Amino acid sequence: MTARAMLPTRRWVLDLSAVAALLAVPLIGFWPTFGGPTYLPAAVGGALIGVGLAALCTWLRWGILPLAGLTLLTYFVFGGALALPHTTVLGVVPTLDTLRQLGLGIVTSWKQLLTTVAPVAASDGHLVVPFLLALVAAVLTTSFALRLHSPAWALLPAGAFLGVQIALGTSQPAAPVVQGVVFALVATVWLAVRQSWEHGTGAVPLGEDAVPVRGVAARRLLLGGAVVVVATLIGVATSALAAPQSPRYVLRDVVIPPFDVREYPSPMQSFRAFVRDFPDEPLFTVSGMPKEARVRLATMDAYDGTVYNVSDDGAGTSSAFSPVRGNMSADAEGTPATVRVEVAALDGVWMPEVGAVRTIAFDGDRADDLRRSAYYNEGTETAVVTQQLGAGDAYTLETVVPGSPSDDALADDDFAPVSLPDQHGVPQDFAEIASEAVAEATTPVEQVRALQTMLAEGGFFSHGLEGEVLSRAGHGAERISTLLGSDQMVGDDEQYATAMALLAREIGIPARVVMGFYPEEDASGDPVFTATGDTLHAWVEVAFEDHGWVTFDPTPPEDQVPNDQTTKPRADPKPQVLQPPPPPQEPVDLPPTVPDDRESEDESGFDAALLALIAAIGVGVLGLLALLAAPFVVIGALKAARRRRRREAERAADRISGGWDELVDRATDYGTAVRPGGTRAEDAGAVGTAFAEPRVVTLAARADLEVFGPADPTPEDVAEFWRQVDDIVGDMGEGRSVWNRVTARLNVRSLLAGTRFALPARAPREPRAARAPRERGEKSSSRAPEPHAPQESE
Repeated sequence: MTARAMLPTRRWVLDLSAVAALLAVPLIGFWPTFGGPTYLPAAVGGALIGVGLAALCTWLRWGILPLAGLTLLTYFVFGGALALPHTTVLGVVPTLDTLRQLGLGIVTSWKQLLTTVAPVAASDGHLVVPFLLALVAAVLTTSFALRLHSPAWALLPAGAFLGVQIALGTSQPAAPVVQGVVFALVATVWLAVRQSWEHGTGAVPLGEDAVPVRGVAARRLLLGGAVVVVATLIGVATSALAAPQSPRYVLRDVVIPPFDVREYPSPMQSFRAFVRDFPDEPLFTVSGMPKEARVRLATMDAYDGTVYNVSDDGAGTSSAFSPVRGNMSADAEGTPATVRVEVAALDGVWMPEVGAVRTIAFDGDRADDLRRSAYYNEGTETAVVTQQLGAGDAYTLETVVPGSPSDDALADDDFAPVSLPDQHGVPQDFAEIASEAVAEATTPVEQVRALQTMLAEGGFFSHGLEGEVLSRAGHGAERISTLLGSDQMVGDDEQYATAMALLAREIGIPARVVMGFYPEEDASGDPVFTATGDTLHAWVEVAFEDHGWVTFDPTPPEDQVPNDQTTKPRADPKPQVLQPPPPPQEPVDLPPTVPDDRESEDESGFDAALLALIAAIGVGVLGLLALLAAPFVVIGALKAARRRRRREAERAADRISGGWDELVDRATDYGTAVRPGGTRAEDAGAVGTAFAEPRVVTLAARADLEVFGPADPTPEDVAEFWRQVDDIVGDMGEGRSVWNRVTARLNVRSLLAGTRFALPARAPREPRAARAPRERGEKSSSRAPEPHAPQESE
């Protein structure tokens, strides 16, 4: 790539404007990925720097090596301030950490962006991708536009930028049709204007018979605009009809592996084991927790008759986990807090957290592994770490702790229409029990309080440990049915929270069970909370329309114990539905296992998704190319229809005249100056001279003879005449470049002849035979510049 001669000012203005418009299309496409305009300073800054750098090197006539070196230097100099401002000094001066992250970002930033669920956070270092892409694409597109003779080459890096942006984006783009139409319009108009300039519209005609060329550019632009509008309308209509109803496949869908929290056992199965094995031993410590806040371990909304667990992928919100990022819980309202958690004896995948978490920062030697394997559910405010937490792990939460509304605030609030999975294995009489409990309640919150009061005031508390009243562990349907059917209800948080949630769901109250920790009332507000088995609890959350999920505690106080250790069944118990016996509880101290065949399933899914992604990208590229080619297809179709109309005219003489007109029009499109209204002999002289073709004069004489002769030409005469026309037309392209032949095919001069948009006649061109020596570099006599040649000095 070498620098061109000094370009005219209008070329600089046109090319730089077109480059800016082309780059703006993929830049806007990053909006859904970042969920807003936070990426624009980095992306737009990289594009502006790249355009300026390429323009400067073109003006100074520097080659590709200096340009590449300056681009790399610019990336490290400006990348910190634009892409990694949090690592710089005063947001501008790069540090060693900035340079290290920029260097690694060239290789690793792509994976980090694709393995984070959109919208991604700018503060997590993801701005390196749009900055780097915009910088490189701007340098290449601008350099190609200013340095190369054909501007079409500049569409390659710009189109590649758009394709990469789509692949790195989301499956729900902002406006894909608008992106494609704008890109095609800008490219088509730019190419049309550049082509018109290179055909000498600014030349001054000489001679008495010359036609003024004033307004030629305007006419060409008007025609090109009309063709573009037609092509755009066709493209938009086609895109609207062919747009798929399902989301498009992107690389993000292939790279991010599916996460199924159901592969891990429900923590509710380990409730009694935590209480028994860690009564006083610290499981973890929490500092900075606001007063009356609670530590949440897991949220469950699905029940199968045996265990409360997170829902399947198809229902509920408790299984909707996504990788942690820096902009979680953006809509959460409450008290901001910075909470630090230090893990002691706790192990497993369930991660203690407080409130609606916005960011998670891990510490220690395993920080990177824990961060990559951490997932968060904004709907249930629950986190998991597939690498499993262990002693010595620590992390800091930036969180928002919601307030607890009073019953007065909830008095006029209805239940929220949330989506929860269906309950299975629930005894039939639970609905009757719940209905009797809420019979006198008149508002939604009164119904919930009635269920809570029935359990908290009518039951007794016991973990069933040594020295306590007998209380079986577990929360299967048989265990909860026994609890509700006894004269003295005895259990702990595990049974009472499950019972209240099941009863509430049976009468249409949206409820779920939460397992977590909170301190005793007299210790609430202490600077450090130490979680043990004795502070483990389970409670119920109910969804209200205006206040979200509200906490209710159905468990009786710990000092509310039964009178004796033998609970007697009711004399007239209600009929029970036979339930399956509870399965043996899984050992708590065993780590969760993952099915061995998951890897093969993921691999097959990866292949299918990748093939679908490649196919989708291919269809998109073909659609874009079809849209770009639409104006040229229209021109070709019009010329083909004109030829067919001439070839199939009703009168034989008209078919002869049409054949001659076809030859003259094709010569005109090649740039031959044919005077409008001339005789066939005059036209033959111009065409024969321009192409050094003596057969044209003979063919003109034959056309006059056939048209004005005493008898009509026979079909054989017409066929022979058209055969000679096609031979001469075919020889017109010999010795010319592919570009000249394509340009002649797409030239609209002959189509406009005889209309109000007719282009002015060209000045006569010197014969091709006379131009050959000069084209081979031999010196010829000086002559006026050809009107059709590009005027770079303008």
